[in-house]
Amino acid sequence: MQGAAIPGGTGTDPLRIVSVGGGTGLSTLLHGLKQFTGGHSPARRHSSVDIVAIVTVSDDGGSSGRLRRDFDVLPPGDIRNCLVALSEDEALLSRLFQYRFASGRGLKGHSFGNLFLTALTHITGDFPEAVRESSDVLAIKGRIYPATASNVSLEAVLENGQRVQGETRISRSRRRIETVRLRPRRCRPLPDALAAIADADLITLGPGSLFTSVIPNLLVSGIAEAIRRSPAVKAYFVNLMWQPGETTNFGASDHIAAIHRHAGGKLLDYAVVNTGEIGLTMRRRYARQHSAPVANDFEAIGAMGVNVVCGDLVQESGLVRHNAEAIAAIAVELAAEGRVRRLKSR
Repeated sequence: MQGAAIPGGTGTDPLRIVSVGGGTGLSTLLHGLKQFTGGHSPARRHSSVDIVAIVTVSDDGGSSGRLRRDFDVLPPGDIRNCLVALSEDEALLSRLFQYRFASGRGLKGHSFGNLFLTALTHITGDFPEAVRESSDVLAIKGRIYPATASNVSLEAVLENGQRVQGETRISRSRRRIETVRLRPRRCRPLPDALAAIADADLITLGPGSLFTSVIPNLLVSGIAEAIRRSPAVKAYFVNLMWQPGETTNFGASDHIAAIHRHAGGKLLDYAVVNTGEIGLTMRRRYARQHSAPVANDFEAIGAMGVNVVCGDLVQESGLVRHNAEAIAAIAVELAAEGRVRRLKSR
């Protein structure tokens, strides 16, 4: 089918998917979902989709961190990756936004897209407006909102009680993380983001770094509550591998428990897990970095009242990554279920 009919709507309104997260995991999902926009579904049984991305803004490392410190702007890196993933032309313009200067005093290490977003923020006086303008320039297939327009940082409490400030230092920590919080604690979401959550058929979390890309979005005042109130299906795309220190020895249920704990209660309807094989060579390579595949502890997930969707979701290309097309197809199927649920709730 080409679309899902909505009573009182325009006939075949696209399914509405809101994807929450950050890092390469979110941009991978968005890249896959883009193939389902504008009525150009790769398989006729799938509906067209409308995409909204809600992106974490707590990064303080690399080019984003330098620009944040030098120009007092929100970190543009994760937003830039999402813009590229959803851009209509992933050839020249995308290569331009991802271009990273290899030399030059003050320029080395910066990507053109980060500089572009920083300059546009100063021209417009508003980071969300700069993202909107950039979206027009790249003719992206969707909308992108930072989780908050506030200049926030991330703080983690480790298993030994130690507090670590800043996303970069948290990611480098080799001790288990108990909780994360934003500073300042109270920061407001964008009204457009809340409206998108309320209207969604599917809300996805992940894939991506659990404590530094996914959970920070839920700590923005009102976002977790808005997700819980929404009639949409809520699905978490479980990471494929441990992140050393951050999620060492975490099974799928541990990821879910951390999300629910930081969201103030049960949030998820589904966990999407990989049952495809990860090659022995790749396992050995990751083992040298103290990482292993995330275990699918189905019984523990079921005891949490969360349903499971399984699939071969792996793409190996030097690194273990989610297959964009595979996870996007699952997302569209779940969005169709969410559309049915939404219509029944009226």
